[in-house]
Amino acid sequence: MYYTNGNYAAFAKPLKPAGIENKHAYLIGGGLAALSAAAFLIRDGQMSGKNICILEEAALPGGGCDGIKDPNRGYVIRGGREMEDHFECLWDLYRSIPSLEIENASVLDEFYWLNQADPSSSPVRVTENQGKDAHTLHKFALSDTAAMEISTLIMTPEKYLDDKRITDVFGKDFFESNFWLFWRSMFAFEEWHSAIEMRRYLTRFIHLTHTLPDLSGLKFTKFNQYESLILPLVKFLESHGVNFRYETTVTNVIFDIQHDKKVAKQIDCISQDSCDSIKLTENDFVFITLGSNTDQSGFGDDNHPVVVPEGLGSSWSLWKNIAAQDEAFGHPGKFCGDVSGSNWESATITFADDKIPAYIEKLTGRDPYNGKIVTGGPITAKDSSWLMSWTVSRQPHFKVQKSNEIVAWVYGLFSNKPGDFIKKPMQACTGLEIVEEWLYHIGVPVNEIPDLAKNHAHCIPCMMPYVTSYFMVRKAGDRPNIVPDHALNFAFIGEHVETPEDTVFTTEYAVRTGMEAVYTLLNIGRGVPEVFASAYDIRILLKAAASMLDGKKLTDLHLPLEKKLELKKITKQVRGTMLEELLKEHGLV
Repeated sequence: MYYTNGNYAAFAKPLKPAGIENKHAYLIGGGLAALSAAAFLIRDGQMSGKNICILEEAALPGGGCDGIKDPNRGYVIRGGREMEDHFECLWDLYRSIPSLEIENASVLDEFYWLNQADPSSSPVRVTENQGKDAHTLHKFALSDTAAMEISTLIMTPEKYLDDKRITDVFGKDFFESNFWLFWRSMFAFEEWHSAIEMRRYLTRFIHLTHTLPDLSGLKFTKFNQYESLILPLVKFLESHGVNFRYETTVTNVIFDIQHDKKVAKQIDCISQDSCDSIKLTENDFVFITLGSNTDQSGFGDDNHPVVVPEGLGSSWSLWKNIAAQDEAFGHPGKFCGDVSGSNWESATITFADDKIPAYIEKLTGRDPYNGKIVTGGPITAKDSSWLMSWTVSRQPHFKVQKSNEIVAWVYGLFSNKPGDFIKKPMQACTGLEIVEEWLYHIGVPVNEIPDLAKNHAHCIPCMMPYVTSYFMVRKAGDRPNIVPDHALNFAFIGEHVETPEDTVFTTEYAVRTGMEAVYTLLNIGRGVPEVFASAYDIRILLKAAASMLDGKKLTDLHLPLEKKLELKKITKQVRGTMLEELLKEHGLV
């Protein structure tokens, strides 16, 4: 497997791997990583879909990319996915998946046309004082010290950040900046999370820095991610004869481990109360999804707080059983061992009339019923004790949604702190109480809140114990390589495996791991698109620097005398060169 860029390899069809007709593949987990791997097996590996089997614990595919109308609960979305231009592997996949909405078009075509016609932007990024103060906050408000800390982190090799927290690399100024507020509410970072992941996000998305205040760099699907991304992919796989085995829990994969080769020999699983073992040969490929950030999700309703299932969760138990067999298979305890640091709560709120949507329109200046972008990403209540953020996507958000219905999504990063209107932790609140707290922060008069929450909204809260398990503090080796050394017939996929430069908790990372796994095991003669090299493009770096400095010149920075003299010398050296032109273009000199 090798990386490439440009359109030379992007438009090429790889040769058919020798002997592929005699190969079979088992994929453990039915999330985006496994579904993508199956699609790459068919498209690029030219494997028959009839030789592919997907083993999924749930009754539906998609993993964390969900969105359903539950017959008992109503509309439920545990989370949302934000996408951008440079999800290279994601778009490489979906250019080949037929749209379910537009005849003779791909999912990529559908997505591209939609976001051209209705580009995303956020009219309001932050609210305070019960919604009375609504800001876009174009300024990052980074002190010179905080800006230098960002620069230093970006320049620091990962090997020096093993087991370091974000608080180990940033000081008080940074955490008081608008930059951190934008960052954490968009990506769900906490102060105690991994400095390695923070650095990767900074370098990976540095080209979007100038869009953080209005989120204009983001792109969204027409409907929820299950109907817009997962369902077309599943239909594609089913059309090729892929076998889906739902309600099948894999408990272990048994390996034959020798000094010069490692072979997956058996898959142990439970299906409909019966135990089963699938014997494997070296002609059987196994793609194993490690961990799940939605495992053990607990739900509540209008009148009951969430109840989280007891136990570790099957995905984590599986990884622990696998990891016990070889040190190279990673350390799951680093990611699932501290629920207090990896959990937060979300809520899906449905409105059946325009009483509450009228307040959304008043705050955003956008009509939620017009079918276009509404919030364009999260709006964060800066002074919320829960650090509550909320979004209203294009409506309808579900295909079966009625014309009078609006669906909103709310989440709180601090689920263990008492609220401001409801004096209880979010995790102890009923759906009705969460709606009341949210209404309080979007500017609804206090005397109207109880009636609106009780009679004009329906809320399903969801607690996810491992939702930011990806960001937990780690070191090199805690996440296994996609294809470990000497592995002959198996690969690890998903968000808890290691691929360089890219960022977890994204649709891109899931698809990339599936693609790299297939290309490596099948020795596909086509390059995997490299991660967008934004951090190596001087134009992007200068644009990001200008944004972070809020329009200040380099000469305005409060630097030690030694650094000032060094900067003066550099400025003199680039005079009359293209570098000077670039610095002037971006307002830095």
